[in-house]
Amino acid sequence: MGMSIGGGKAKVQPDMNVTPLVDVVLVLLIIFMVLAPVVSEAFYVRLPPKDDTDQRLDAANDPKKPLVLSVHEDGSVDVNAVDLGRDELASRLRRMFNARPDNVLYLDAHDAVAYRHVISAIDLARAGSASPVVVITKKLE
Repeated sequence: MGMSIGGGKAKVQPDMNVTPLVDVVLVLLIIFMVLAPVVSEAFYVRLPPKDDTDQRLDAANDPKKPLVLSVHEDGSVDVNAVDLGRDELASRLRRMFNARPDNVLYLDAHDAVAYRHVISAIDLARAGSASPVVVITKKLE
């Protein structure tokens, strides 16, 4: 703090000394400039491969078109021509039905498919909140 010694009364005038503050800031700036190239190390991240099944299902899940569950000869299933595994069928159908006003599912099974595969697909569809499951009896065109 500075003090004025003139005249009869001594009054105190506040005076801020910024020199130590500037010195500290400059020292910190130099430290950070020197350490910046040393500290910036690159690390590599391995991301999992892209699974575009969700995007294909979203594109195939047009609310104006019916959902068709197809069961093939080997027991594999697909929904609107998007291949799905049996283990993920119920959860994917549940998500697809959440975006639709109804839960109607059409079942199209190949003529040579084993009965157990069809019943298993129906059970999985019911677990995925499909109600009703309508069996297609004529060939789709």
